[in-house]
Amino acid sequence: MIPKSGSAGWRVRAVAVSTLALAIGAALAPTSLRAQSASPDNPAAASRLSLREALTRAVEADPSLPATRARTLVASAAVRQADVRPNPTLGLMVENLPTLGGGDILGRTETTLSYEQRLERGGDRSARTALARSEGDLMLAEAQVRQLDRLEQVQRVWSEALAAEALLEIARDRLALAEAFQVEVQRRVDAARDPLFAGARAEAELAQAQIDFDQAEVATRVARATLARFWDGPSNFVFGPEVFADTSSARIAAGEVAGADLAVFDLRRAQAQAQVRVEEARAVPDPTVSIGVRHIWDNELSLVFGGSIPLQRYDRNQGAIDRARAEGVVAEADRNAFRIEREREILRLQVQLAAKASEARRIVEETLPQSERAVDLVRDGFRRGGFTYNDVMTAQTALLQARARRVAVLQAFHNDRARLDRLTGAHADLLGMEITQ
Repeated sequence: MIPKSGSAGWRVRAVAVSTLALAIGAALAPTSLRAQSASPDNPAAASRLSLREALTRAVEADPSLPATRARTLVASAAVRQADVRPNPTLGLMVENLPTLGGGDILGRTETTLSYEQRLERGGDRSARTALARSEGDLMLAEAQVRQLDRLEQVQRVWSEALAAEALLEIARDRLALAEAFQVEVQRRVDAARDPLFAGARAEAELAQAQIDFDQAEVATRVARATLARFWDGPSNFVFGPEVFADTSSARIAAGEVAGADLAVFDLRRAQAQAQVRVEEARAVPDPTVSIGVRHIWDNELSLVFGGSIPLQRYDRNQGAIDRARAEGVVAEADRNAFRIEREREILRLQVQLAAKASEARRIVEETLPQSERAVDLVRDGFRRGGFTYNDVMTAQTALLQARARRVAVLQAFHNDRARLDRLTGAHADLLGMEITQ
């Protein structure tokens, strides 16, 4: 029979939950978890993983890198294509064909072989090239913004893994308290100092503490495996409680709006300006010149020269020019609105970081010492018969709630930090980006 409580039951359930956690981790990272030789439970094999290292690994293993390199080739090919001249036209015209039964078909026919070339005026070629270059730059800038968004996701998962590790420590301490208290209650029940239901309640509390610990252990393994999936590597790493408790970044002044985000609007405006030049160039009519040789029926040859140019009687391309100019105004207005909104959010997050850092510090300095002292006093009084089981449980619950509140505050702090880092482009250097304002 498998024991349901006590240290023996804890060991059996620990083996079971470890098997479940490894199965879940294998489902999340089938290749990496099977390949690793050490588990997160082995401190000797686990290595410290900083946020910077996690982000670096995620950047190096970003699945969108091949697409980004392909976009570079797309932009280069578009510029090359825009820089080519119009193709010439080779024409053949046959005149004076005789009617049916009208005589010799070769003796009266006149044939003209011509070579035509459209001449671009108004800077069409340079305008097209500038437009293609601006479109390629915009495409790459948008790809960089998506990379920054991915780094924010990595940072959020990293904070979730930190919180899971902290909650696991709380669950472990709760289980240790429940085991020690169950032993004490059972001793009092055996001595007939407490009724039997007190022992049953202590057993129930121990069982629930064991369940919570098992679930926290699974959540920690899953959080590590989820983070490791960003670079498809093993999850045999640890963070350390000091990393989760570190709120010193709240004292660092936030930067400006990420240059990568503003660059998208700047490039849209540049693209609109390049489109204006293209449309203005199209408004200038392009002449077509031709030169040819005419063969007359009596074997005489003559040189033929001609040309044509469109008349701007109806279409002067003014609508397209006005549209491109308006798109530039739209891009500028959108940039200003975006910048103001981001600056407002940056300021709000900066204030929230300071508030959450202060709350976490006060919980550690004020709430937790008093809660721990209350638990010690109540348990000591319980052993001497001065307090009831409910008094002990109330004090322990208050302590656990205070610790859980601290974890929730710190997790919210790190999530806000991730959002603030995204808005300011704090990790843009990992992408090899040059941020300009």
